[in-house]
Parts: sequence; C-alpha cells; structure tokens
Amino acid sequence: MTENINIETESKGQEGIASLEQKLANLPVKPGVYQFKNKSGKVIYVGKAKILRNRVRQYFQNKRPVDAKTVAMVSKIADLEVIVVDSEAEALILEDTLIKKLKPRYNVLLRDDKSYPYIRITNEEYPRIFYTRKVIRDGSKYFGPFTDVGQMKSVLKISRNLFKIRSCDLKLTEAAIRDKKFKICLDYHIEKCKGPCEGFITKAEYNEDVSRAVKIITGKTRELEKSMEEEMKELSEKMEFEAAAEVRNKLLMLKDFTSKQKIITTEMIDRDMFALARVDDSACAIVFKIREGKLIGKRHFIITKADEQSDDDIIRRTVEKWYIETDFIPPEILLQSEPAELEYLTDWLGQRRGRPIHIHIPQRGDKKSLLNMARANAEFVLREYHLAIAKREQSVPHAVTALQRDLRMKKPPRRIECFDNSHIQGTDLVSSLVVFEDGKPKKSDYRKFKNKTVLKNDDFAAMREVVQRRYTRLVNEETVLPDLIIIDGGKGQLSSAYRILTDLGIQDKITIVGLAKKLEEVFFPGESEPLILPRTSNSLKLIQQLRDEAHRFAITFHRQLRSKRTFQTILTNIPGIGEKTATKLLSEFGSVENIRKADDEKLKNIVNDKIFKAIREFDFEQAEKEDDERTEEII
Repeated sequence: MTENINIETESKGQEGIASLEQKLANLPVKPGVYQFKNKSGKVIYVGKAKILRNRVRQYFQNKRPVDAKTVAMVSKIADLEVIVVDSEAEALILEDTLIKKLKPRYNVLLRDDKSYPYIRITNEEYPRIFYTRKVIRDGSKYFGPFTDVGQMKSVLKISRNLFKIRSCDLKLTEAAIRDKKFKICLDYHIEKCKGPCEGFITKAEYNEDVSRAVKIITGKTRELEKSMEEEMKELSEKMEFEAAAEVRNKLLMLKDFTSKQKIITTEMIDRDMFALARVDDSACAIVFKIREGKLIGKRHFIITKADEQSDDDIIRRTVEKWYIETDFIPPEILLQSEPAELEYLTDWLGQRRGRPIHIHIPQRGDKKSLLNMARANAEFVLREYHLAIAKREQSVPHAVTALQRDLRMKKPPRRIECFDNSHIQGTDLVSSLVVFEDGKPKKSDYRKFKNKTVLKNDDFAAMREVVQRRYTRLVNEETVLPDLIIIDGGKGQLSSAYRILTDLGIQDKITIVGLAKKLEEVFFPGESEPLILPRTSNSLKLIQQLRDEAHRFAITFHRQLRSKRTFQTILTNIPGIGEKTATKLLSEFGSVENIRKADDEKLKNIVNDKIFKAIREFDFEQAEKEDDERTEEII
C-alpha cells in the first residue's frame, strides 16, 4: 500500500479502517465496477474502471486535485466492493445497471420520467415491423427510443405504405409456406401486404423490402431515393410503364415525407450532438439525432441537484446511457464539453460500431453553432420543467390545505406517512406504513414491518421500534422526510414515536400527531387536550382514509402470516410430515380440508403408508379449534 492512502473516513474504529486499507491494497489489476459505501452500508457511488487498482486508489491520494463533491464523498466512504468483469464494455453496462437499481447519492441520476417506444424488427425469416416499449433481446433489431410518438408512427406508416410489410403474427417459414399452412388475409386484398404467407413474394424480395424500410427508419432516405430513381428509369427503358409509375408514386410519397423533416446542416453526414443547460440547481442534457443533415429525433434528461455535478460528468453519463439504449452509432459525435474518460468512451463506441468514430468538442464555426442550438433547446426544456414543477406545487388539493390549516402546520403536508400496529393474541406482531402524496396513496412506498425486538403485546414498544427503524434509515440515506406522521393510537404510542424523532434530531422538521381510535381525537406531543375535528371536515376524512388504509395493509400482512402459520401448525404437526411433504400435499389437494376428506387411494399415491396412517389418526377438528383460538385477531 502506498503512503498517500487517505484513511480519514467515517469508518471509525481500527477494525473498520484496517478492513478498508486491506481492500485498497488488494484491488485487482483488471476491469470492473466499484461501489463505495457509507458507515451504514448504503452504496453512495458506483464507478467503472479499466484497471480497478489504479482508478479506486486515485480517490484516496492526498495530492490529487479534486472537486468539492469528491471531497465530501470520500469523507463518507467506510467500505468498498468491487466486481471484476471480462471487458470494459461489460463494466460500463454493469455500472449503468447498478446506478439505475441503487440510485447512489453521488452519481449523476438521469431522469426523463417516461418510457419511450422503440421500433422493433423481429428476428424471423419474414420479419415484422412494429413499435414497442419493451426490449426483448432475442436477436430482434431495435431503433429508437423515439421521444416524438407522432413522428414514430409517421415513420411506420410510410414504411408500411411503401413496402407493404406484413402486420400479422403468423410464424412464417419457408417450410410452412411450402406446405400451404396459411391463407392470405384482408391486408393482401386491400394491397397492404404482398402475401408472403402463400409465397406471392419470395423471401429474398421480402427481406429486401424490410432493408429499404430500415433506411427510412434510420433516416437514410437519400440513398433510397437514388435507388428508386434508378429503378424507375430502368423500368421506363423496358417499356414497363405501369411498374415505373408505381415506383414514381412511391418516390413522390417518400420525398413528401422527407421534406417535412427539419434540415439543420447541408453536410450529408450522420452525427449525434450532446448539449447541456443549467437553471438553478437543475440541469438538462439533450441529444440531437442528425441523419444525412436532417434532425430526425431528440431526447432529454433532467438532472436534479446538478450543482453537485460537473458538466463533464453529466455529459459522460448521458453519452453512456444513450448508447447503451440505442444500437446505431454514427461516425461523428459532437459534445459541448470534454467528458471524463474520453478515451474510454471512444474505444468502447468504436468497438461497438466496428469502425473508428470521431468525437469533437468544437470551439467555433458551424458545429459550435449547432451545439448552441441544441443547448438553447435544453434550456427551454429545463425552464418548462421548472414551470411544471411550480404549477404542481401551487395546485395543492383542498383536503391537504385543510389539514395544514387544522393542524396549524407551516406548509402543506404533501407527503404523509401513517403507522398502525397489529397482532394476533400477542403473537405475530406486525406494523404497517402507508404513504399518501398530495392526498392520494403512493403504494410503491408502502412498507410492512415484522417486529424484531418486541415479543409480546406491547403497542408502545412496537411503535417505538418501527418508527426508529424507518427514520433512522431515512436519515442515514439522506432521503426526503415526510411533512406529517400520523400514529394510529393514543398519547402512549405518540409519545413513543416522538421520543425517537427527538433522539434522531428531526422532531422540529416533521409534524407528528396521534389519532385515538374511538372518538377520532387528534393528539399533539406534549399536549394533554386533543384536537376535535368536525366530522364533516375534509381534513378528518383524509386522516381517516390514511388510518383505514394503514389498517387494511396491516390486516393483509396478518392474513399472509396466519396462512403460513396455519400451514405450519396443522400439517407439520402431523408425525412424519415436514414442510416438503406438506407443500406436496397442498399442491395436490389445495387445502387442509381437502386432504382430510381425500380418497384413501389418492392419498396413498402421494405419501407412504406410515404418513397415511398418521393423517387418518390425526384430530384435524381439535387442531383447527386450537388454531382459531390462537389466531383470533385483536384490532
């Protein structure tokens, strides 16, 4: 280990420091992905490297110039994990996958809030062409993503009209066609298909039409127009005027389509342009797709907390994400600023394209003007994004503003979290958490807890545990806190929860109230008298909705536990039956009751004579009675 390793991290204690030092000393000299973790084990940064040893150790070199973000990140590193891969390309794809999954605090997180469609050309003998939002890696080709759905549909329409690509989903093969397994459909009769299902067009001719359709999809229309002009001329010379007229009509249709595309340069070149704009602490990265001098598509990404990220990092991340998701790589790429790891990008893209690519960072001239135009578009998109956010923030639902007024809150409780405890005769202690945003359930944020430390019927201790687990994690992960917490219970549960918030130092950042079950009384911490809300008020209705949803979610969890426990306490209590045999019996008969009433011969086909005898001698009625007594729900 070199002397310039900086070990002053949040990993307190000699054991933690030694572990980090040892990992730094033993890093492999291979390509891979590294993950930095904080003291709570949360991944805060994911990166890739050609040589893991060199790249990771750079972060801990005292003399290396770094920005404020890197200094802050390194100070929080308590542990690291590396994944070795076979190539740099694999490292880049794995890095992108991990960033999407883990959303690390110090990575550039690109948001576009949409699932954009692709045009898919299937991997079949007679390919189909259609749009999809789901990418399946089965050998099919994908073009996109298309941010303008109208433009994408126009491309599909012109492709089908010109070349009459089939729209059916028949499994066409030369053998099936030869055996006459299919019949032509209406599309053939209305001249929207050339009838490959009955062999009215050869496989070679059909695939030639597909290749021509691909040229339209990829914006390569100039070459296609030239070939159609030559074909029309040849047909005219052969006196085949009807066929020549048909080609002429297709050519006019194609030219009409291409005339509607915006020409932004006279250079007949394919290139992608990447530009970036900033407004306040947000940024927008934009990609322009230029094919043969025409702008055929664009896509943007919004980056929040962009003040913590450099232009170079954002541009690099955008380029990587774009070419991971798209198959076509043009020979030229224009960038607003030089990204980190430029050589890495150039090598990776060149390998994917199969030929060298040129990445330029123009400082003047026409190319700089094109980038300025792209940057202006990015700034426009970003300002529209801010206007949409501002509009959403201003349009607070009436029930939320009513709750703000009645609870005397400084700001509207746009995010509310509600807890409920439940148990079965003091066993199976569980808690539920439901989340409402702007007065509506956000089910993706619901959480259920199985109590770990509370082993008896103690609502106060149970509430204390789940609140501590929930908000300790949010504080450690620096996640956005709720505006309001509702505890389904009286002053006792409320006091337990409030004590945890105080220990975490966030009691002044969140409003917390308790809701008594009988009289719908709202309690505040430290106040003996409850707040009585009018029964017809919107604020009380919203609180009741939250409470009922938390209750429903807890009951659902209870039923799952009860079902599992019933399975374990009845079937597995029969001598000779373990979980494997019990699962086999339930799979065959569907329920314990059906097992009890099963025909002897059928039952003997599943289990041996010893277990069969044990089942027939077992007192199911007494076992179910005892289980019902244990599982009576106390709400």
